[in-house]
Amino acid sequence: MLSIHNFKKNFFLVYGLGLTGKSVVNFFEKNKIKNYEVWDDKIKNIFSNKRSKNLNKTLRKVNYIILSPGIRLNIKKNYKLKKFKKKFITDLDLIFLLKKFSKSIVVTGTNGKSTTCKILEHLLKHNKYKALLGGNIGTPILDLKIKNNNLLIIEASSFQLAYSKFIKPDYAILLNITNDHLDWHGNIKNYIDSKFKIFKGQTKSQFAILNKKFKSRFKQKKYLGKLIFPNLKNYLKIKSKIKNSYLKLDINDENMSHVLELSKLLKINNKSFIQSFRTFKGLPHRYEIFLRKKNYTFINDSKATSFEATKSALKNSRNIYWIVGGLPKKNDKIILDNLKNNIVKIYIIGKRINFFKKQIKIEIDYQVTRNLKNSLTNIFKDIRISNRKENIILLSPASASFDQFNNFERRGEEFKKLSNYYARKYI
Repeated sequence: MLSIHNFKKNFFLVYGLGLTGKSVVNFFEKNKIKNYEVWDDKIKNIFSNKRSKNLNKTLRKVNYIILSPGIRLNIKKNYKLKKFKKKFITDLDLIFLLKKFSKSIVVTGTNGKSTTCKILEHLLKHNKYKALLGGNIGTPILDLKIKNNNLLIIEASSFQLAYSKFIKPDYAILLNITNDHLDWHGNIKNYIDSKFKIFKGQTKSQFAILNKKFKSRFKQKKYLGKLIFPNLKNYLKIKSKIKNSYLKLDINDENMSHVLELSKLLKINNKSFIQSFRTFKGLPHRYEIFLRKKNYTFINDSKATSFEATKSALKNSRNIYWIVGGLPKKNDKIILDNLKNNIVKIYIIGKRINFFKKQIKIEIDYQVTRNLKNSLTNIFKDIRISNRKENIILLSPASASFDQFNNFERRGEEFKKLSNYYARKYI
């Protein structure tokens, strides 16, 4: 088996030179591992001295292929990679082989991974743990300056887990699973299997924290980790004592119950758990209440790229003027029956207008506005006519952003900019 001690005896291909791929190359150079080549279909002007001169030959020759997380095997140009699947590893594998940390926490799930990881980082630092956070949340794990006394928190995407072989978290946390990234994984079974790989390498002395509804699948796979089932009622008993307006929202409750179970394993008592969150702030673009003015509240939930994620936002308020639209996820459905009383009107943006018109089957007023600027212009007109005491302007698109924006962050920033402009102008 590959280990950090025999790295130099192996030959590697770093396939994909995005953030992750670059971090792997920097890791190799720092650790004086010279026996590697790189490849990227688009980027050709970096690490040119290490670029494979014959990709087919390199694929056959190398011992391991370190694949960037976003690379899809089910598209034509990558078909040749499939037969080398046994050679795939990821940057997560490298960090576990290196093992220069005290303990590890790996978090995955469809919704709420990033916020949960930030909550964990905040909790642990408040309780004097030397916590470091990286992975899918933005900082590649190999870019962190890790020391032997660090408790490492890793956000792991389904893309990373699908290709990983050597990860074995001391604490593995699976938050939730709903339909997502099916175009990448091919089907829901592959997607679920990738998430469950978080538990595959665990030993009997390590912990698996997951919802009880996943118990049978965990047992079927004969994983060894000690099972811990979060109890939402236990969290709700102490929730009222947490003096934090963001964490009072229901959208965080399920994931906070997982955090509470981990805190018990780390010997953090309830009093310290409660006190830790006084200064916690939520992440941008995740139900971010960024502006309140008179009877207007503006919420940026641009990170909600599926209806399951948007549903939480719609549950949390009434009198909602809801901006939705973009590129919907494969097989996603919008079911508003139990939420229709919270919504005043829907404003549809993006290029898949007909999809959203067909999905809004119940009698809710909607308007095709196509972009954020038109949406906000019309929302302000509608609010002035309605004369309600409370108005929630919510961007929660339930879809990806790539038809109009480079990413969900750009979409959220544009919404905030336009909201601030119109608020100054009209309120």
